Amino acid sequence: MVKLRLKRCGRKQRAVYRIVAIDVRGRREGRDLRKVGFYDPIKNQTYLNVPAILYFLEKGAQPTGTVKDILRKAEVFKELRPNQTQLRK
Repeated sequence: MVKLRLKRCGRKQRAVYRIVAIDVRGRREGRDLRKVGFYDPIKNQTYLNVPAILYFLEKGAQPTGTVKDILRKAEVFKELRPNQTQLRK
């Protein structure tokens, strides 16, 4: 199973996170399938590769709680829902 989770980068006391698609069995700093975003909690900045995130979500990837909050603030799920309704019809 694939999850969208945070991968810690940066130095001590200055953590920066990459949002990655990674296999559940892998470690937090393990090899990722693809980098799909960036999150800096200190400067409160985010960069999201929305097409890549939507691709993984449509394939069944599950975001972790923190990543889900980041995606909700960026309104990524609003772009996902119209596609899902078209697929169901």
